[in-house]
Amino acid sequence: MSVPPLPTIIIEPLVRAALAEDLGRAGDITTDSIVPAEARAETVLVAREPGVVAGLDLAALAFRLVDPSLAIRVERPDGSRLSRGDEIATIAGPARGILTAERVALNFLTHLSGVASATASVVDALRGQRTRVTCTRKTLPGLRALQKYAVRVGGGSNHRFGLDDAVLIKDNHIAVAGGIRPALERARAAVGHLVKIEIEVDTLAQLDEALSVGVDAVLLDNMSANELRRAVAMVGGRAITEASGRITPATAPTVASSGVDLISIGWLTHSAAALDIGLDYRD
Repeated sequence: MSVPPLPTIIIEPLVRAALAEDLGRAGDITTDSIVPAEARAETVLVAREPGVVAGLDLAALAFRLVDPSLAIRVERPDGSRLSRGDEIATIAGPARGILTAERVALNFLTHLSGVASATASVVDALRGQRTRVTCTRKTLPGLRALQKYAVRVGGGSNHRFGLDDAVLIKDNHIAVAGGIRPALERARAAVGHLVKIEIEVDTLAQLDEALSVGVDAVLLDNMSANELRRAVAMVGGRAITEASGRITPATAPTVASSGVDLISIGWLTHSAAALDIGLDYRD
């Protein structure tokens, strides 16, 4: 399924800020001193390793903000599976504009493609199972909307976008509130009827208590495969089940076999390796 692009009003401030940070107080003194103003070039974005591309709109915007006359032709749009050597897009026009925008464009493109590729690696591992992959709020400051978009491009789904999306009661909330029951009861009394409530549990005893009070979703944290299977049976469809805790493409199938609805993974956004994409000059 195609993922709708992010609106320009969301991405433009981020790209502008990145360009302003890079240009500093005097602009690109390297390019401006070496490359004649009239010089033109054609370049191509090339995948240097397999993956999933994401972030082309941001890369294109970086080039166009530096020089609106640059022509950009996309060959493989966001969501495309890449093989080594695949051409993703071409950028042609004044050489100064291409060189000045190159780093910012690649920073966005390689990072977001890395997030999409990491997500796809887990989604692929769960092919044929009903369990969905979701991200967390463990995002880089200022880049949450972009990273969560990249997760969707990679075939995953999104958890909360912020603290105001839904109630997620974690272990420290439970400790301060004095237990699972008071935490859930206070949350239910305080929020509107459309707000979902999820609680994190570490043991089956905690899960039993949460279910006795009533909850929309349970976060089953760092449970073994056997505990997860027992937890899903205990829930019996009364709440959404979400497993978390150091889950990788290798371990995800075992976790999913327990029957959980969701697997949430923080490293998709906070630690995904950049996908190696280069900008090559064409003679």
